[in-house]
Amino acid sequence: MARASSTPEAPWPVARVNEQVKGWIERLGYLWVEGQLAQISFKSTWAFAFITLRDVQQDKSLALRIPTRQFAALQPRPQEGGRVIVHGKPNFYEGRGEFSLMVDEIRQVGIGELLARIELLRKSLAAEGLFAPERKRALPYLPGCIGLITSRGSHAERDVISVAQDRWPAVRFRVENAAVQGTQAVASVIAALQTLDADPDVDVIIIARGGGSVEDLLPFSDEALQRAVAAARTPVVSAIGHEPDNPVLDNVADLRAATPTDAAKRVVPSVLEERELLATARSRMAAALRGWVDRERSQLNALRSRPVLANPYAPIEAAQEELDRLRQLARRELTHQLRQERSRIEALRNQVGALGPAATLARGYSVVQVLPRDGSGPEVVTSYQQAPPGSQLRIRVGDGSITAASMAATPAD
Repeated sequence: MARASSTPEAPWPVARVNEQVKGWIERLGYLWVEGQLAQISFKSTWAFAFITLRDVQQDKSLALRIPTRQFAALQPRPQEGGRVIVHGKPNFYEGRGEFSLMVDEIRQVGIGELLARIELLRKSLAAEGLFAPERKRALPYLPGCIGLITSRGSHAERDVISVAQDRWPAVRFRVENAAVQGTQAVASVIAALQTLDADPDVDVIIIARGGGSVEDLLPFSDEALQRAVAAARTPVVSAIGHEPDNPVLDNVADLRAATPTDAAKRVVPSVLEERELLATARSRMAAALRGWVDRERSQLNALRSRPVLANPYAPIEAAQEELDRLRQLARRELTHQLRQERSRIEALRNQVGALGPAATLARGYSVVQVLPRDGSGPEVVTSYQQAPPGSQLRIRVGDGSITAASMAATPAD
């Protein structure tokens, strides 16, 4: 390519410089570029999404431009910090003298790509309901046998067993050692899970690993393992021990433990704590029982102190005494009434006697009766006309009667 001439006497104007640069840049053609996404500026109303791509080895960056519609359609959408490979054509904007890469394809690579795939799987399984709280199985309060899946002789295995047995010495374990990283990890863990799930003595299963890098933990985000855990009949505890980027197993398992030690604490109760709870409960029950007995005793004493219970015959005796009193009162009243009536009758008798014919006759008076000739009964003479001369008379006196005849009958003067 011939070198353009430019001298102090004939300098190029800015427009020509930009035009020449644009030509040189456009002759580069399409490029594949790898880097780390340092900054993403995106709004749905913009024509382009503006991205800064930084070199992972040196502190150098490159401006990317991608049509907004195309960027919005990316699934998953690139996030800041992810490593990507982009395909695009270098572009120089003459108006502002800016260089950028017009991108038509973005590929996430390395950890960024793997994490993106994990997030896609996480969203898919969540949409199926595998993360739903209602499908989580409750852990047994005191498991008789715990199934443990971990690598042979690992710290995770020692931690889970030692902590669990310290908390409850009688707890038993069935350990199935498996590869927990590498290409054989998924199949190995699934086989161990199915073995323990088929054992009716196993009450809960712990899948344990003592943390590790994101790459080391990739098997615990494998879809096949998630579906095997979801299909298990025995409750499963995830104890991977990796806080920053939790594997998908943490979401599918029935319980997520922060570490293997935490899993042992959450699966097995503490015998000391349980004894303290029992002692407290026993003390409370004893106090409640004593209180109940005291209350019942007080109520019984109160009832016993009542007269009706102190002497059950007392009401009967009182009623009998009252009845006797009323009987005596009635007898006295009746006797008094009889006396009064006797006295009244006697007085009446005396009065009647004093006013009767016998008493009058006894005082010297007499009753004169005329005996009619027709033979009818005698009549008391109350008028002289009833006894004309010759009439037969009967004179009643106090001690008898006298028969006489009327000699004369004259009226009173």
